[in-house]
Amino acid sequence: METDTLAMAQEIDFSMLALFARATFTVKVVMILLLLASFWSWAIIIQKFINFRKARAEAAEFDQAFWSGEPLDELYEKIAHEPRGASERIFSSGMLEWRRSHRDDGRLIAGAQARIDRSMDVAIAKEAEQLNAGLSFLATVGATAPFIGLFGTVWGIKHSFEQIAISQNTNLAVVAPGIAEALLATGMGLLAAIPAVVFYNKLSADSDRIVGGYEAFADEFATILSRQLDA
Repeated sequence: METDTLAMAQEIDFSMLALFARATFTVKVVMILLLLASFWSWAIIIQKFINFRKARAEAAEFDQAFWSGEPLDELYEKIAHEPRGASERIFSSGMLEWRRSHRDDGRLIAGAQARIDRSMDVAIAKEAEQLNAGLSFLATVGATAPFIGLFGTVWGIKHSFEQIAISQNTNLAVVAPGIAEALLATGMGLLAAIPAVVFYNKLSADSDRIVGGYEAFADEFATILSRQLDA
């Protein structure tokens, strides 16, 4: 009997494709959803790494130009028409409001400092929204993928027990394939969730640091303009 069971087990294909092919329609749908979520998560992760690296390089380049001693009006004229990075857009928004706050006689309209600060805050908020775009999807995948995979496993095991009841055979060679197919769904859920959670935390921290750099620059720039206002 044990020899027959071993022979039957050896004839069963336990490869990933075979397990997927033998799974029920519901479990297949779960696996496909998890596979798509995993691919989309990795696409977001790779794109965010590229974008964040570009944002840090642009910020470093602009900081060098800003603190080079070049007059701010001349720097603004160079980049106003086509800002290349977030730092340049934030700077341009502040300088634009600074210029709009001057009357025809050269005097400043009251409340210029507050308007300049708000203008740069709005620009920073837009850049932060762009940096964080897609991260909510990673958080959603990290939170839900294990439960979606578990649903597929429960459904698959339910189907396996139904087949056992119909065939009235509890032989391991009969039971094992169905359970293996069901457990594959949980494995795919974890495979999608773990990278999503890890990189969500990593990318969120990187985004906060980049936005913090923008806010620090805006504060320094506002301080420079405040000195000119007081003068």
